[in-house]
Amino acid sequence: MNQRLLIRGGWILTMDPKFGNLTAGDVLVEAGRIAEIGTGLRARDALTIDATNSIVMPGFVDTHHHLAESLLSNAGEIPSEPPSGSYEPEDVYAATLIGLLAAAEAGITTVVDWLEASSPARAAAALEAHADSGLRTMVALVPPWVGPGDEESGLRQLTEMGRGPATTVAVALPESSTDEVEKVAAAARRLGLRLFAHAGTSTQVKEWSKSGLLGRDLTLIHCSNLRDHELDAIASSTTSVCLTPAAEMAAGLQPPIQKLIDRGIRPGLGVDRPGLAPGDLFAQMRAVISLQHAASFDKKLAGKAGLPKLLTTREVIRYATSDGAGAVGLGEVTGSIAPGKAADILVLAADRPNIHPVNDPIGAVVWGMDTSNVTWVVAGGQVLVADGRHQADVERARTLAFQSRQRLMNQQVGLAG
Repeated sequence: MNQRLLIRGGWILTMDPKFGNLTAGDVLVEAGRIAEIGTGLRARDALTIDATNSIVMPGFVDTHHHLAESLLSNAGEIPSEPPSGSYEPEDVYAATLIGLLAAAEAGITTVVDWLEASSPARAAAALEAHADSGLRTMVALVPPWVGPGDEESGLRQLTEMGRGPATTVAVALPESSTDEVEKVAAAARRLGLRLFAHAGTSTQVKEWSKSGLLGRDLTLIHCSNLRDHELDAIASSTTSVCLTPAAEMAAGLQPPIQKLIDRGIRPGLGVDRPGLAPGDLFAQMRAVISLQHAASFDKKLAGKAGLPKLLTTREVIRYATSDGAGAVGLGEVTGSIAPGKAADILVLAADRPNIHPVNDPIGAVVWGMDTSNVTWVVAGGQVLVADGRHQADVERARTLAFQSRQRLMNQQVGLAG
């Protein structure tokens, strides 16, 4: 049940040009949505959150996350991907749930989960975890059980599965021939489902551009190896882009941030594979801004002319919020604090030594803050984290995750032996 909330006295970063920022403002939440922004607001029977010495901003939007791999997060030298097909539905549930609870603790209120479900039972388990998490989510499902000529009925089956009120089903396009991808995409579009795809090669995007597959309802992930004319096609077709900078660099890829900036493409940010990258967007913001700055300084040291402007903290914080929401088709729903938008709100402690004194609130969020600054997390008007304490049954989630992780690791050892 959504509570009536009054968040009072915080430094509000709305990410909405109409409302700007307030140095000491209030946000009123009613029926899961933002009802009013201002100063001196009053509300009867509302849970009041004291945001003094805090920054209030939209919750982060994680545009690409393989949540089923959460059981091996921060794997180090341990292989971060269990044997193919080893997940049972209960493992998918445990991995997805613990990953989503971790996201909430990191101030993420919207997650796009790339799920290679491989069976309806596994897809149903993931959707159950999404509903139980309380977050706003989108599940991009790769449906391998959909046979040739049967794409639409298979996708319709996915959309009819039980899911929470804040979860949307989307389609993760299979990494196969262009003809097969076009069949799945056409079926998805007839059903009004959003499309996601790993964009790994120039040949792939070139063919998609010619066939008309690119478009506003498609989000391309990574785009690291694309040539200029493919990126031009993405820009002209208003296709969205998501970068996962930490995971991409860990895998030896170069996030094409400057090429996107040059074309006016404002990407969303994502975690990608939890075995390779930090599970929060503070790290992703710092990775992408540091990379762009380093590349610019390299050109300067080489004596090159026409240096690009340095990416600003105001630009990169939008990548993690409003631009990220737009990149996955949720820009009308979340990503900013404005009346009528979903109440997906993050309250960050601004009196901690790691960023105090605050010279610039946006600079503090991007350069200095981390998950320790997260005090309150609200998704759809529901309080998920209060005074730094998760409101979910974290112990149950931890137990399930540990049990599944042990089974998968034992199976992996058995296969190796």
